[in-house]
Amino acid sequence: MFSPVYLDHNATTPLDPAVLAAMLPWLEAQFGNPSSRHEYGRAARRAVDEARQQVAAALGAHPTEVVFTSGGSEANNLFVKGAAACLKPGLLAVSGVEHPCVIKPAEQLARQGWQLRKVAVDGEGRVDRADWRDVLAAQPKLLSVMRANNETGVLQDVAALASEAKCRGAWFHCDAVQAFGKLPLSFRELNAAGVHALTVSAHKIGGPKGAAALVLDKRVDIAPLIAGGGHERGLRSGTENVPAIVGFGIAAELAAAGQAAAAARIGGLRGELEAGLAALGARLFGAGAERLPNTTYFAIPDVDGETLVGKLDRAGFAVASGAACSSANPEPSHVLSAMGVSAEIARGAVRVSLGPQSTHAQVKEFLNALQATVVGLQRMTSVSVDAA
Repeated sequence: MFSPVYLDHNATTPLDPAVLAAMLPWLEAQFGNPSSRHEYGRAARRAVDEARQQVAAALGAHPTEVVFTSGGSEANNLFVKGAAACLKPGLLAVSGVEHPCVIKPAEQLARQGWQLRKVAVDGEGRVDRADWRDVLAAQPKLLSVMRANNETGVLQDVAALASEAKCRGAWFHCDAVQAFGKLPLSFRELNAAGVHALTVSAHKIGGPKGAAALVLDKRVDIAPLIAGGGHERGLRSGTENVPAIVGFGIAAELAAAGQAAAAARIGGLRGELEAGLAALGARLFGAGAERLPNTTYFAIPDVDGETLVGKLDRAGFAVASGAACSSANPEPSHVLSAMGVSAEIARGAVRVSLGPQSTHAQVKEFLNALQATVVGLQRMTSVSVDAA
């Protein structure tokens, strides 16, 4: 079977073999419901509790602060909508480069009486501090700023932003889905700075899809999105996905232990990649800001991103387009738009996100394939123009 080199780790990651091994018993003989009182159920409950401890330890949190969900989107919605449900409508502010699973629920709240403010970012994708201070002066009730952007990899100084907001009394949420496993991440330190909730997800760190967590300061009241049997401290009812949660625990443990070494190695690969891209005349987005060590977001002048991604896939390399282009939604990336990038350039955006399996040889091969693909596309364009 044709298997392209995988360079899209910000989308999802391969399942770590150790994670799969830990999950298998809970997909076979250990099938109990954690809410059952017999031994099958008690064993499942112990497994969920152990995973909760593992995730908490990896994040510098207490196990009672970890609320398991089905994914990062659910966790983000749980905080944004759940916190809003416990407050009178007021000002809700999110950065202009948040993931849609933060922006969309915020926009829903704006239709229900909340005032929504999208905080401006600079040309590198960092929160504009003057606009941030203006937002704080308006006495917000809810704030959400991501630690690392999923497209550009640009980092926000969440601790500093939360510290500035602390005296305002707003609840502060941070989407850390992309940061977990790639950067040091301590909920205890962020909580001390003024962050009240943190979202993380298993499938970004070598774990399974279907498991994530909202790490929540217990002083914050939120209403559940899903009512029922009162699972997860009454915040997320529904029978727990035991195999996925067990895998999440192992993945979190492994990610925390290997984070520093992985960041150093992958950061070196990214340096090689970006040197090669610069030689091809690529524009790198967010290059002047601190970024995740694995993420490169670029555009080649006069080359469409979706077309380039398709050609590279057929050449044996799986990467992502930064443009949300389809017949239903022709708009370019909202992240690049917020950064002031023109729609024409934004539609050429391509993201490469490296992972633990990425190698020097793959980076070199990718650059060679990219150069050949770009030359071919430019020739096609030239012939089309000449024919016209």
